[in-house]
Amino acid sequence: MPSVTPNPNPNPKPRNKTIAAWLAFIGGQLGLHRLYLFGFGDVWAWMHPIAAALGWWGVERVRAYGQDDQLAWLLVPILGFTLAATALTAIYYGLMSPEKWNARHNPGHPAAAAGNTNWLTIGAVVFALLFGTIALMSSIVFSFQRYFEYQVEEAKKISQ
Repeated sequence: MPSVTPNPNPNPKPRNKTIAAWLAFIGGQLGLHRLYLFGFGDVWAWMHPIAAALGWWGVERVRAYGQDDQLAWLLVPILGFTLAATALTAIYYGLMSPEKWNARHNPGHPAAAAGNTNWLTIGAVVFALLFGTIALMSSIVFSFQRYFEYQVEEAKKISQ
């Protein structure tokens, strides 16, 4: 079996932390941040749009069939949790130290300025905190509300 020599420099160009944070925040549900950092061969980058599409399908089912559609109860939170997870990823990228960022995403580039934190990076973190919290709390509230309404309906059926 032939041995495979690992590529000593998998990222030929330095990867910018600010761009990665904004891509995670804005295009996270499409996996754009992972495509930017790891390329088109990254499996997780292709999983993001699948999860987002399932969640958007749940939103469309709520519009078409109303809130009583049980499949939508499962699908809508997937979208919210995907948005919250990518917002958390943007926060993680934005708050990562420049040394750690450059060691992970810019190996072989001497003191790349791409890992430095600036006001645009902090802006991505702030917006990700705001919208990620909204997405996460909305998903939790929707899930619990539908679950408890379902339990009340079932209890009424039993009591009659």
